[in-house]
Amino acid sequence: MKTNEQIFRILIEDGFSKGDVTVFDTHASPDFVEHQHGFFPPNVEGVKKGIHNLHDAFPDFSLTIEALASNGDTVWGRMTGKGTHQRPFGPMPSSGKKFEITVIDIMRFKDGKLAEHWGVADRLSLMEQLGMKAPPKLIMRMMSLFN
Repeated sequence: MKTNEQIFRILIEDGFSKGDVTVFDTHASPDFVEHQHGFFPPNVEGVKKGIHNLHDAFPDFSLTIEALASNGDTVWGRMTGKGTHQRPFGPMPSSGKKFEITVIDIMRFKDGKLAEHWGVADRLSLMEQLGMKAPPKLIMRMMSLFN
């Protein structure tokens, strides 16, 4: 039987990086819940759709696991996401630009299957690297939150 960390690696390296969404059929529980913003519906089908959308816009998309930690049934990972913006991504037309961002994933397992997933990608950095800039008034307003 695979450990939770081994399954985490399979889901990240084969699922997210290589686009092999079938690993979720094998390693996710039937009642799996997705908590990451933007994945809809919040289940295995939503994750598969999200991965297909990522690989459509960024065909060379990959995640590199930089660090893993686990405690009981939960595994945390810090990763580097990279890719090249070759097709539209949501409202953003293709830019041809490369990006590199930090991604944090948390996976909770139950009985050797993925039960829940939370993913936090540095979307602001992604948008900036692809050429999307927030209006100056919004930037000033956001900065004031830290003063």
